[in-house]
Amino acid sequence: MHYDCSSSKYSQQLTRRGWLRVGALGGLGMTLPRLLQAEAERPPQATTSGSNNASSNPPAKAKSCILFFMEGGPSHVDLWDMKPNAPEEVRGIFQPIATSVPGLQICEHLPRWAPLMKHLTTVRSVSHSIVDHNASSHYMLTGQYPMRGTQLIRGPSPQNAPPFGSVLAKLRPSESPLPDYVHIPKQFFNCGDFIPGVLGGLLGDAYDPFVTGDPSSPDYKVPGLEHAADMSNQRLSRRQALLHDVDSAAERLGRSRAMGRMGTFYEKAFSLITSPQMRQAFEIKNEPESVRLRYGLPKSIEGVRGNGLPHLGQSMLLARRLVEAGVRLVSVWAGGQAFDTHAGNFQGLAKGLCPPMDMAFSALIEDLEQRGMLDETLVVALAEFGRTPRLGQATFSAAITKPDGRDHWPHCYTMFLAGAGVKRGLVYGASDPIGGYPAANPVSPNDMAATIYTLLGIDPHQRIYDSLNRPHTITEGTPVHELLV
Repeated sequence: MHYDCSSSKYSQQLTRRGWLRVGALGGLGMTLPRLLQAEAERPPQATTSGSNNASSNPPAKAKSCILFFMEGGPSHVDLWDMKPNAPEEVRGIFQPIATSVPGLQICEHLPRWAPLMKHLTTVRSVSHSIVDHNASSHYMLTGQYPMRGTQLIRGPSPQNAPPFGSVLAKLRPSESPLPDYVHIPKQFFNCGDFIPGVLGGLLGDAYDPFVTGDPSSPDYKVPGLEHAADMSNQRLSRRQALLHDVDSAAERLGRSRAMGRMGTFYEKAFSLITSPQMRQAFEIKNEPESVRLRYGLPKSIEGVRGNGLPHLGQSMLLARRLVEAGVRLVSVWAGGQAFDTHAGNFQGLAKGLCPPMDMAFSALIEDLEQRGMLDETLVVALAEFGRTPRLGQATFSAAITKPDGRDHWPHCYTMFLAGAGVKRGLVYGASDPIGGYPAANPVSPNDMAATIYTLLGIDPHQRIYDSLNRPHTITEGTPVHELLV
């Protein structure tokens, strides 16, 4: 796995697709097969509450999913739920523009986003009460309330509820040689720990994501997909044969049944590491220059949060390539608490955040539509919360929220769904006149998670099992059927 903080207790933890990060498989030693063995030795398959099997799962409308997480919490009242008739300290300085949905307006700094609103369902009434970044991220990405006892869940733990990608990899694994769950570009750190809602949690590290690294880097290479300089295919084959002989001998001697079974996992390891499909999916440089430009090439902007999201365009493009190749779920993060605009809210959005987000997300939707993929791909754009309706209003940290900033606001904010099984051009729910609280059809993170799982062909009330074979309900939310076709 790839992490951005080596001091974390998780920085040494290897995971389900972590074999790709071992660099030529560490000479093809024991690590990779043990990872694959761990995957095979998961607890029993999930059952649906009230039955002994998963036969009540809804039909999957989405073949795959791309999840765009706008970490930090973008201001809904400045971007997608504008209040032009509200007092100045609420409406801010941005002007609304028309979109492809009659009567629906969004921010002037999202000119490419506006035409594609006809493809999206806009949910303006997401609501909860957690103002902490890490805990609310866990809530939105798992559909489980982020408390353990009396403590907020603020970091990764084997006890945490698993995120969408882990559950999908467990319950609907694909036949593709690619990972079922991929995370772009890396796992992000905040307030003393990695943000939860990424790792496999109670499903175990066999269901952690494969973390790609930054595809916008000029010398981008996917860790582990390159053979060591002195490891030719012929030498790999000889090593494979030798290991097979050793394992067979161990099994004949009866030393260890597990040792004998190890050969099965070596075979899978060799198959995966030599897969042309695996390599081709990550070859982002094979895309036409016009396509790469449309998504947005890296451009750093100094003085704004998120540094101008230089990775975002190529990360979105890689996400499209991966679902096209058969990956079940790809999560793309804005990263760096980019939208946490406690100060300089308008400058940060206009100069550094809206332009790359507008370009990358609109390119993704247009590309999926033009390729005929949008009808089978679920796209979700969400964040942990929105921002305060009033400028300078403090809810989490008065010390860092300035007169030109907005603080954390989970009580009402906006998220988007598009693609497979989702109504197009729908606006669901509404906020009050200042964007503070839902005025119609409030929905919780649990409800939105249940909706996403339903689209992915998973009963949200299904039971999954931890390492001690204890059952856990995926989420207690209720699918919002009004959003679905």
